[in-house]
Amino acid sequence: MIIVTGGTGFIGSSLIWRLNQLGKEDIIIIDEFGRKQKKSNKWQNIVQLKYADIFDKEDFGHMLQSDFLKNFEVDTIFHLGACSATTERNFDYLLRNNYEYSKFLCEKALDNNVRFIYASSAATYGDGSQGYEDDESKLQSLRPLNAYGYTKHMFDLWAKRSRILDKIVGLKYFNVYGPNEYHKGDMRSVVNKCFHQVKETGKARLFKSSNPEYIDGEQSRDFLYVKDAVDMTLFFWDNRIVNGIYNIGTGEANSFNQLVKPIFKSLGLKENIEYFDMPEILREKYQYYTKADISKLRSTGYINKVMKIDDAVTDYVKNYLNTESPYLK
Repeated sequence: MIIVTGGTGFIGSSLIWRLNQLGKEDIIIIDEFGRKQKKSNKWQNIVQLKYADIFDKEDFGHMLQSDFLKNFEVDTIFHLGACSATTERNFDYLLRNNYEYSKFLCEKALDNNVRFIYASSAATYGDGSQGYEDDESKLQSLRPLNAYGYTKHMFDLWAKRSRILDKIVGLKYFNVYGPNEYHKGDMRSVVNKCFHQVKETGKARLFKSSNPEYIDGEQSRDFLYVKDAVDMTLFFWDNRIVNGIYNIGTGEANSFNQLVKPIFKSLGLKENIEYFDMPEILREKYQYYTKADISKLRSTGYINKVMKIDDAVTDYVKNYLNTESPYLK
């Protein structure tokens, strides 16, 4: 049995989609369905998926107090559930949801000899001044720019202090985009947002740069298609002797201009990009450049090629965004 927390979310549901393709249906989904999620439509991400059962996050926490993991012969926990909003200011909520719950789940997994693979984040790298190398000896030097990134960083540090990084896997996802992200609202990818802008107005809107080192639209990130993110994640499921913290990205930095141009090409439209002022709340905490160092991942034997940005955005637009069903199926 496989457990996926955050299983109705973006990467979680995409992971289950891929597991289904591999013939795996003995999957238990764990997610949050309480009052905070009352307007969410993320349940639509799993309508076409196959799984054994689904439980609320808090109920599952109580169930773990018994012999649930042993009785259900759980093999692996993919802990992908978290509040990933970089603008969330309720630190008490983030502390309990992203940090304390992760510690609890990890300890239960280790007590029952269950493989534990969890989502960290590239947000832990902060402004990138310390680089983007997934070197566990340098964790303490990182300075996240937002509360979300900090709670992810807190768990990485806890795992290191607890000396368990040789028993579990932490994945620092960079900027993931692709199908099954509609429920994320304002946290949807730029590709998703700009696609709808282009369809409605004929133009895409991007932030102006507030940094003189970058012209408008040339702020750059390591943009990773969700299908590649899932393949990288499952590599650690297939290779149980590989543990530690790893970057999950393309190893390339592409500008936002490069990201949105394939949208116009896929729709057969002329490029038309408008730049607007970045909201004040984001300016001091904005990452102008990210690029995952994936040499550590490659050194473990991961040899799969990563989709080029033009191909990935084209696949997303033509096969999901510009169709009646935006979901993986």
